[in-house]
Amino acid sequence: MDTVLVTGAGGYIGSILVGKLLGAGYRVKAVDRYFFGDDKLQQHKNLEIIKEDSRKLNGKHFENVHHVIDLVALSNDPSAELFHEHTWGINYLSRVSSARLARESGARRYILPSSASIYGYQDEIVDETSPTNPLTVYAHANEKTEQEVLALAGSDFVVTVMRQATVFGYSPRMRFDLAINGMTYGCWATGKLPLMRDGSQYRPMVHIQDTTDVMLLLLTCDTGFTNGEIFNVGGDDGNFRIEDLARRVAEASRQITGREVEIEWYGDPDKRSYRLSFKKI
Repeated sequence: MDTVLVTGAGGYIGSILVGKLLGAGYRVKAVDRYFFGDDKLQQHKNLEIIKEDSRKLNGKHFENVHHVIDLVALSNDPSAELFHEHTWGINYLSRVSSARLARESGARRYILPSSASIYGYQDEIVDETSPTNPLTVYAHANEKTEQEVLALAGSDFVVTVMRQATVFGYSPRMRFDLAINGMTYGCWATGKLPLMRDGSQYRPMVHIQDTTDVMLLLLTCDTGFTNGEIFNVGGDDGNFRIEDLARRVAEASRQITGREVEIEWYGDPDKRSYRLSFKKI
């Protein structure tokens, strides 16, 4: 039975991932500060809750660990802009440190769930070989982390980077700052769908069940396909113009609730806009 250490285990994605790992027969070391409580993770004989800051992990935490999925992050652009030092400390320094500790401790695989936001603004559909264009602190930290953890890959230490599209869908540790989740919540709570100006920007989307399935797949698939590789994670039918997506969400809400939905614009025009190719994955 392999052991997987998951950082950010109590978060939006982690609280889905941990359950899947346990269901697949893994032991899990679930690392998080658990600011929102550890009750989002169901008790299990193969689950070890580790309440610790990712910046303070050491070699002992990685003993008898076979794989690492390094989810921890201050995970949106506004938070990163407000807390530069913490973003670089958590999203970059702690994850690079965890990758090094994992390799030194004999772990076989390290998976970095990064973000497609590092593409920033792109006129064309881009793939993993396209130049990146990070526009925010969050994106810059992800790009720097990718570069340094990929440099650690070797024949006995498999490193894979996932550039996730914008995630949506239900989680026990719910987030409503993500595009589709926020739109849906606004429709239900107030009948007003919040939409960031000016709506012409493109963004790829991926369901939380799909991206966590990819993480499990990367633990078992042929390492010849994945070692030292970057994968855009999502599907070609998930590339949306934000205003078009908003109108689809509003119409779905209207059909379900019988209530009309008003588009409520906010913020300055979003400078990020990108469409991705998912052919590689």
